[in-house]
Amino acid sequence: MKKQLILSLALFVTLFSFAQKKEVKMLEKAVKNNNFAEAKAMATQLESLEGSMDNKIKAKYYLNKGKAYFANGAGTSEDVMVAVESLGKVPAGSYASEIAQLKQSMENGLLTKANDLYKTNKFKEASSAFLNLYNVVPDDQVYLYYAAVSAISAQDFDTALAHYLKLKEIGYTGVETQYYAVSKETGAEEVFDKATRDLYVNKIKTHINPGERETESKVGEITKNIALIYISQGKNDEALAAIKEAREANPKDTALIITEANTQFKLGNKEEYAALIKQAISNDPNNKDLLFNLGVLSADAGDVKEARTYYERAIEIDPNYVNALTNLSALILGGEAAIIEEMNGLGSSAKDDRRYDELKAQRTQIYKDAVPYLVKVLSITENNTDVARTLMNIYNAIDETSKAKALKDEYGL
Repeated sequence: MKKQLILSLALFVTLFSFAQKKEVKMLEKAVKNNNFAEAKAMATQLESLEGSMDNKIKAKYYLNKGKAYFANGAGTSEDVMVAVESLGKVPAGSYASEIAQLKQSMENGLLTKANDLYKTNKFKEASSAFLNLYNVVPDDQVYLYYAAVSAISAQDFDTALAHYLKLKEIGYTGVETQYYAVSKETGAEEVFDKATRDLYVNKIKTHINPGERETESKVGEITKNIALIYISQGKNDEALAAIKEAREANPKDTALIITEANTQFKLGNKEEYAALIKQAISNDPNNKDLLFNLGVLSADAGDVKEARTYYERAIEIDPNYVNALTNLSALILGGEAAIIEEMNGLGSSAKDDRRYDELKAQRTQIYKDAVPYLVKVLSITENNTDVARTLMNIYNAIDETSKAKALKDEYGL
């Protein structure tokens, strides 16, 4: 009787194991046929049996569950997380090469999908795709950064904030080492991975002057966006706290100083804003991009004189700095608005006529002051029809019609 009971149990275990194999095989078949909804349902049904599976069945089950939830890239962010978790449960030594190949395929497919979505301005979908990438390759934190950037572009600020806070939590800086060399053929600098750069320089010898450099930290940008989102949510204390914390860790980071200055300005704290601006300049007086950004901030704050000073200093450092040249010309031309308003409000008295002539001369001088910067922009950019049209209108206004006609003919205006 005892032996019969043992045999019965043994038979039960054998039949149970056979049933598991059969169901896992059906799961595998559904995955191969791309019936992912059916496969997910099967995987869910098998979850209660995971503890009783032997390693061989378990390996096949977790592998195919991962494939089912990934669904060739069609899975949701939550599904991809399940897929990655499932692949991580495959017993060591089982399907190692297949899992590595699958993860590489997942990364390549998701990266192509994410980039295509971003390029076609489908930012919300791109954000989800980049998040999936991060879930697949958590060591590549840049994917989470791109998920945040895409969410910002989609104006999905709650999602962006969650991603930025996560980046801050894991200590992401975005700093990378770039390896570069100069092409002998074009004379242009090109960036490679280290192995390729060394190959081109040392063996193929198509490149010279190799070097390496660190990219800029993204901590300031991340903190700035966290602060701006908090401000948009009315959480000013949280915004300033985020900046303060970042600055304590990076006291000499000029980008963070600018972030705090921008935040103080948005909160109406003009004195704090001005003090921070001066601190930023003293830290890095010859940084053309910093000077340009300070010009933008000053212009936004309504301080035209200070903005002009910053733009002019940036142009002194780099006479071909298109953004500074363009903004400076726009800043100068912005001065005509008040003049036109006063001109339109004048009467017909002799006094008003004299004032009108004075204002007209001032307006003409504004146009003449802007011309050199606009001409410079046209000389270093291609097909800049907006600047060409502005310059053409100015030439017509100051009676330099031959120059206006030349621009009209050249740019087809």
